[in-house]
Amino acid sequence: MKNIGNSIGSSGRLSIEDYEDEQISKLAISTFQAKEEEIERRKMEVREKVERQLGRAEEETKRLAHIWEELEVLEDPLRKEVAMVRKKIDMANKDLKPLGQSCQKKEKEYREALEAFNEKNKERGHLITALMELLTESERIRMTKLEELSRTIESMN
Repeated sequence: MKNIGNSIGSSGRLSIEDYEDEQISKLAISTFQAKEEEIERRKMEVREKVERQLGRAEEETKRLAHIWEELEVLEDPLRKEVAMVRKKIDMANKDLKPLGQSCQKKEKEYREALEAFNEKNKERGHLITALMELLTESERIRMTKLEELSRTIESMN
């Protein structure tokens, strides 16, 4: 791409607008990459929170199993404590559900953003190819015109 810019620059055809468009494209790609990194960072944060919650839920489940074993031995005297532990587990499960949904939503957003990026990148590639073809055709036409003018001048002499 640099060689194209140099050859265009040496022929005097590269305009400030082309340079600005290139800079805008680079800025857009940079911005998109920053957003993609932010999505990835947030996804990891949510995933870590979910894992911590799952760890807590597992600990609560183990504690409940232990209490349940003791309850079977004592049966009636500890029913209230078992009910409280069950409530805590239910609350932990309620906390886990929205976190899991949020994680899935973030992953879907990431996949959609990546797909959009890939499509735009492919479109950019096609546009660059079209530009290359146009530049090649333009140079060919200019050379043809120069040769015609040169022949005209020579025939005048």
